[in-house]
Amino acid sequence: MLKQLGLACLLAMAACSQAEQDAIETAEPDAEPSAEARTEPSAAIEALQMYILDCGVVEVSNLDVFSTAGDYAGQMAAFGNSCFLIRHPNGDLIWDLGLPTELAGTEPQQTNIFTVSMSFTITEQLTELGLMPDDIEYISISHSHFDHSGQAGQFPNSTWIVHAEEYALMFPPISEESGAAADDQTDNPAQNPFVDFAALETEQFTGEKDVFGDGSVIIYSTPGHTPGHTSLLVNLPEAGPMLLTGDLYHRRESRALKRVPSFNHDEAQTLASMEVFEALATETDARVVIQHSAEDLAELPATPNPIR
Repeated sequence: MLKQLGLACLLAMAACSQAEQDAIETAEPDAEPSAEARTEPSAAIEALQMYILDCGVVEVSNLDVFSTAGDYAGQMAAFGNSCFLIRHPNGDLIWDLGLPTELAGTEPQQTNIFTVSMSFTITEQLTELGLMPDDIEYISISHSHFDHSGQAGQFPNSTWIVHAEEYALMFPPISEESGAAADDQTDNPAQNPFVDFAALETEQFTGEKDVFGDGSVIIYSTPGHTPGHTSLLVNLPEAGPMLLTGDLYHRRESRALKRVPSFNHDEAQTLASMEVFEALATETDARVVIQHSAEDLAELPATPNPIR
């Protein structure tokens, strides 16, 4: 339901009023491709490769909330919204899950300063590669904001790798004062917009997570934007190391100027994570990919072309 977008937007940006949330119209999602409709399955791969997936567009009419320094006020931008398929000889990982599935193929939806749209689901793009959701062993999100967590329902049989702090944010402990039943927090969208994650097999971690155990794909803790925000290092055999930022940065200017959005969980923690991230980028000589930067995304090969 697109009302989940409003609920998640409250969590993500602290900018959506209840009236605005209720105004978001519900749209029926397009049917997902059947198994018969997909192409022949891709051959098993021998070396690590990565594909960029189009997970929508987020247009922002006023960027003021993206810098506590106040220097973005009145500026506009269209953010790319990227997800990534990482193919490893021992399994496949989807990194970030984009805007909600229900947005695919519908008219752009506006809430406060944000106008969001999406042309294709992740499943539709996987089909172009000869894959289906059940072929994906792992999913992981950099953080739980609405534009990074919207398509978990397409992967009911994948294992969700999640930082423990982000899991606690998405599924807070039951308190006696709240009187809420556990079922309400996990199974009821009115209580929690992350119901599609609740039934998944889950691997929680702290610090860093070596996904395949060989140093090729490592999730790093970079908290501040949210309590359990993470970034991803992918050591590609030909292109070399790539660091995916999540929302540590939103624009190239944000990285150069170390700008922190006003809606971040903790500004000091964000700045500390930037230092850790930049040290890692220097140590590994990694190419940094800002996941919302249209310029960064345009420089990567478009699917169905892999990054090797």
